[in-house]
Amino acid sequence: MAEAERTIGTPGFDQAQAEPGPEQAEEPAAQGKRRIAVLIAVAAFAYALDLISKMIVVARLEHQAPVEILGEWLRFEAVRNAGAAFGIGEALTIVFTFIAATVIVVIARIARKLYSVPWAIALGLLLGGAFGNLTDRIFRSPGLFQGAVVDFIAPKGFAVFNLADSAIVCGGILIVILSFRGLDPDGTVHKD
Repeated sequence: MAEAERTIGTPGFDQAQAEPGPEQAEEPAAQGKRRIAVLIAVAAFAYALDLISKMIVVARLEHQAPVEILGEWLRFEAVRNAGAAFGIGEALTIVFTFIAATVIVVIARIARKLYSVPWAIALGLLLGGAFGNLTDRIFRSPGLFQGAVVDFIAPKGFAVFNLADSAIVCGGILIVILSFRGLDPDGTVHKD
């Protein structure tokens, strides 16, 4: 049909649309790779910030008095947390390790169909945060897969947390916003 349209010279017929060239065929794959690159870059940045901050906290703040940043409203205080937020589930460290590993696997599976920059950023934040806390759970004392996470950001009247936790929360909030706006990881927009 496309050959007949081209030969007859039908008005409005665009041969480039009928027969995609190599550039057009490769474009979605290239876009997907760029989105994965964004995901990896955001994850690496979040992970590096978390890792460096925890190294500084362990070296300078552990076994020291808390450092006040904004008076009593915000301080830095080194705390080892074997559980989740607010110290919940301290006996379930292995479960939290498994959950973090599962999150990483799920993000890797979603990344194969990733064509959205906002989703790449959101998933990158989740991935970097999950790797940050997973590193603590695997390598910190008291032992393999039972390690306590290093927390240090202590707002008044709230749980002590770290930059990995912040990345996870920000990524989760962004995912909720993207979902409400109807944007899918593959770049399509749906209206319900």
